[in-house]
Amino acid sequence: MKYINKDEMTSMAPRYRAQIINSLSGFKSANLIGTSSQSSTHNLAMFSSVFHLGASPALVGFISRPDSVDRHTLKNIKLTQQYTINQVSESFWQAAHQTSARYDDEECEFKQTGLTAELIAGIDAPFVKESQLKYALALKSIVPITLNNTVLVIGEITDILCQKSAIKDDGYIDIESLNTVMVSGLDSYHTSKRLSRLSYAKPGVLPKSIPLNGE
Repeated sequence: MKYINKDEMTSMAPRYRAQIINSLSGFKSANLIGTSSQSSTHNLAMFSSVFHLGASPALVGFISRPDSVDRHTLKNIKLTQQYTINQVSESFWQAAHQTSARYDDEECEFKQTGLTAELIAGIDAPFVKESQLKYALALKSIVPITLNNTVLVIGEITDILCQKSAIKDDGYIDIESLNTVMVSGLDSYHTSKRLSRLSYAKPGVLPKSIPLNGE
């Protein structure tokens, strides 16, 4: 097994170090965040840092990188106070990856990548029509992280769009049935293979497999 100490990490080429460190946290969800600019240009960007914060209220967070370059997504969220999160699936993962290119502020990533903007009344941000699981959020908080000049963006879920067949009797969403894609490192994409759902863990009781629809 290879051992890498802090001095070795510090001396690595920046891209090589980024690949290693990004790989350590394992598989991450691949999501496209949709926003609108002041001129109503639709913006779309790939994020692998989306995570669940709580169910009541329904809060989701993501990390926005340092402002060394213009961050259209964060700027638009601050402006409109709304955004969408759209899970990436196997049918459009390459187009989703292309949204990471540094397009100009007023260039529409939907047009550049061939993805389709889907608009819903009352929501000032576009959904990705091709996504099988997506939701709208209202901005609740932006928390600076001074250690590396990133920010934690926290939003409350206001609307959910999901294929009905994927929602099981106990509320579990079978994202594998939606062909959801994951990311590892900076640029590697994966699909999943479920082992099983397991019963609620209790001291002294071995977990058992439970049906997809729940116990």
